[in-house]
Amino acid sequence: MALNNIEQLLEKYDNAETTLAEEAQIRAYFEQEDVPAHLESYKKLFQYVSHTKQEQFTKDVPLQPKRTIVYRWISVAAVAVLMLGAYFQVNQMNQKITLDDLSHEQLMAYNQTMEVFNLVSSKLNQGTENLEALNLVSSKLNEGAENLNHLNEFNKATNKIIKNK
Repeated sequence: MALNNIEQLLEKYDNAETTLAEEAQIRAYFEQEDVPAHLESYKKLFQYVSHTKQEQFTKDVPLQPKRTIVYRWISVAAVAVLMLGAYFQVNQMNQKITLDDLSHEQLMAYNQTMEVFNLVSSKLNQGTENLEALNLVSSKLNEGAENLNHLNEFNKATNKIIKNK
């Protein structure tokens, strides 16, 4: 086969435009011993492809993956630990502690905390009363804006009547 023809087929091969028959011609050409030096890389490529076509996988492929029983027991143990932890946490939360059970320091801290909460509550209530006054002002402003809209509509109507006469 002519060298020029092979180079054209190789260019088509590189662009993935060859047919199966043309690829067979290229393979047949590179099976020869005498190949130009600038095409030696292609010869090695096609030798590799023909060699790998003949290879076969001979190992057995297991159909079911091997699973050890240890992982199952680890997951069972993890679930058991989580369940016990949740049980003890809920059990501890259900125990009622009365003021009589507290020590003197704990009772003092409880009383101080309650005083702080009462102070914060009273300040929040005062702020709420101030907000009620602002709500009243806001509602009156909204009423004034509505009245102003009515006056604007009345003004437009009277201007139309005056222009028609």
